[in-house]
Amino acid sequence: MAAGMEFQMWAVFALIVTGLVFYVSERVTMEVISIGIICVLLVFFHFFPVVGADGQSVLTSKRILEGFANPALITVLALLVLGQGMIRTGILERGAGWFLQWSHGHVSAVVAVVVSLVLVAIISAFLNNTPVVVIFIPIMQVLAARFGQSVSKIMIPLSFTAILGGMTTLIGSSTNLLVNSALIELKMTPFGFFDFSVPGLVLASVGVLYVVLIVPRLLPDRASMADNIVTGDHKHFVAQITVSADSDLIGKDAPGGHFPSLPEKTLRMVQRGEQAILPPFEGFIVQPGDVLVIAATRKALGEFLAKDPGLLYPDLEEGREVPGQVTSTGRWEESGQALAEVMVAPASRMINLTLPQIGFRYKTHCIVLGIQRRSRMLRQRITDVRLQAGDVLLLQGQPDDITRLRRNRDVVLVEGTAEELPALEHAKRAGLIFFIVVVLAATGVVPIVAAAMTGAIAMVTTGVLNVRQAARAIDSKIVTAIAAAIAMSVALQDTGGAALLAHSLIAALAGAAPAVVLSVFFLIAAIMTNIISNNAIAVLFTPIGVGLALELGIQPHIFAVAVVLAANCSFASPLGYQTNLLVMGPGHYRFADFARAGLPMIVLLWLAFSFFAPWYYGI
Repeated sequence: MAAGMEFQMWAVFALIVTGLVFYVSERVTMEVISIGIICVLLVFFHFFPVVGADGQSVLTSKRILEGFANPALITVLALLVLGQGMIRTGILERGAGWFLQWSHGHVSAVVAVVVSLVLVAIISAFLNNTPVVVIFIPIMQVLAARFGQSVSKIMIPLSFTAILGGMTTLIGSSTNLLVNSALIELKMTPFGFFDFSVPGLVLASVGVLYVVLIVPRLLPDRASMADNIVTGDHKHFVAQITVSADSDLIGKDAPGGHFPSLPEKTLRMVQRGEQAILPPFEGFIVQPGDVLVIAATRKALGEFLAKDPGLLYPDLEEGREVPGQVTSTGRWEESGQALAEVMVAPASRMINLTLPQIGFRYKTHCIVLGIQRRSRMLRQRITDVRLQAGDVLLLQGQPDDITRLRRNRDVVLVEGTAEELPALEHAKRAGLIFFIVVVLAATGVVPIVAAAMTGAIAMVTTGVLNVRQAARAIDSKIVTAIAAAIAMSVALQDTGGAALLAHSLIAALAGAAPAVVLSVFFLIAAIMTNIISNNAIAVLFTPIGVGLALELGIQPHIFAVAVVLAANCSFASPLGYQTNLLVMGPGHYRFADFARAGLPMIVLLWLAFSFFAPWYYGI
């Protein structure tokens, strides 16, 4: 090796170590660190180029920046958009809601939790893990509350199971796609959709058994008042429903104020013509034209509204005292709606006025769905309520219209309450698009990047997502971190660093069987993925693994599979994988809890791989 090349190689090693230290310390944002690494590589190799046999620079700016156009990165981003489409249409939440209803009174706590975790693993094989865990966190909280279990016993299992499911297919994790991309970069045959599914399923099965049987015993029971609270905001808003002539409520009664057909909602009053019907509603039967005043949480009202848009819209036309206002349909009836809460300001011009008098929906293009007053529970139609300072209004409108309320001096937008409504009307087309993408990718009819990108564009062109929603699904951390990892991998490969590491490991294990080398390589990668980014491990260790395989004279894809599975073993640290960070708060965990549950998991999967992989691949 030439002296100049050796200098460049060690400089790359130094840069990688420095970058990883910054990643772990988290003193600077991940995006800044990633872009900084790329900038250093660009400047360094401009002044100290790696010259190839033809006398030309090998590590050009174009090659260092190729990560931004890498097919694996594009595929990951397209899959994030697809996942956002699935989330926005509420497909997973509706399925989860059905499961919660079915599990109530039918199965034990253990069975309900186990079935939930298996569903998470299956879904994670085809969807990005992060949104899956986001959706299932409240579901697991509900299950814990329903069966009297501690949330701290099931949140880490939720994250671990999602990670395990992601290691079974090519699109199950960004890690898998990056290893595949690194193989292409090394001029190797890329993975097929299910090429590592057999060893992945073996490790996932072992891991799920450990998660179900052992992990809850290792985790502390940090029961708190939060464990006994169903997820979501428990403020009750008063809303009203006008019963139409074709409503399913006609002929129904409300024993004790509860409609079986209106779950999680309490009937407070009924306005029938000039008559006000109050509890206990003995002999009350719903008739067309009744105005039902109900109390429910925001979550329950949001789900109700998503199923039947317009049902909660109060009639503000009758008796409206604001002349000349437009009465036609407005922006609150268009697609892409969101919910938010505002508080009536102390000096608001709305005080002592009713909603018809204010003309709120015509001035702001947002409609008031419910009112919450802390001092007492209202028993009158929200159209008759005279607002007071401090009243909280539940609004529906376009996100842009809700944002503009920040400049409205009559109300104060409650931060963090804006949430988009699921577009259930697009659920079928979103599900069909996702199914077609998976089939095309799995059968190899088109390359996976083509299938994913086409599916992402289809989500936008068919109206499932708009451009803003699709763009919001793209995580800047993923874009920059993957691009930086690929740039470091390219530099490590072209300066001979990857080959040196492979030679060093072979020398350290001189005379060892290929199965032993494979086992040690897996363990090193599995440990490192808990210290630094799993995506970085995928990109940096693939060329090292390929080099080891070539040194040993065995199929390089065997070591590439080892990288896929080991890089997904991010169990011993909350920093190892984003889903671990997501469950840390709801589970009331400390840093050490992940090590307590995760380290035995890593050892178990290492042993399972070490025994199964050599037999399966015949080495």
